[in-house]
Amino acid sequence: MSRLAQQIAFLLEIDRLKEIRRQNYTLIGRRQETDAEHAWHVTIMAVLLAEHANAPCLNLLRVVKMLLIHDLVEIDAGDTFAYDTAGAATQHAREAVAADRIFPLLPPDQAVEYRALWDEFEARTTAEAKYAHAMDRVLPIFLNAHTEGTAWQKHGVTADRVIARNRHAAEGCAPLWEHALQVVAEAVAAGHLAPADK
Repeated sequence: MSRLAQQIAFLLEIDRLKEIRRQNYTLIGRRQETDAEHAWHVTIMAVLLAEHANAPCLNLLRVVKMLLIHDLVEIDAGDTFAYDTAGAATQHAREAVAADRIFPLLPPDQAVEYRALWDEFEARTTAEAKYAHAMDRVLPIFLNAHTEGTAWQKHGVTADRVIARNRHAAEGCAPLWEHALQVVAEAVAAGHLAPADK
């Protein structure tokens, strides 16, 4: 298979991401967003808010690539809801198996590059990965807060769980995390998010 044919085959394979439903809801239609919509939205968010990143010399292209590919593994592994503790226990293993299948569909050099970017995002040790993770963690908070806590209420999520799971966003973008904490407090005050487990 030619390089171009491999790349096109990969592009056709990742079209499946448009069918993977997440637990977050869109603001207007109040339907579950897809992974593809999430990837687009969170990537624009990262570009737009780059001036607020903790790292002063962020490689934004690397961040963009990470965010565009970080959920491709959900084509095989499915979306694991952020507050599903049982699903989280097997999430990385399931997603790693998916990465082993999906990225090698690319030509070898791109397969290596994209798998390394996925691993970097997962490891969250570089400035770019920390910033990308901050975007990925905070955007669902904003969506939930602006849909009257639809997904939070559906799954019985509480404010302490939202904060505990997402607090590492501060490692990549402290000002955004501070804003997210205000949004969480406002959601609790509005009755859209329960304050804490009793």
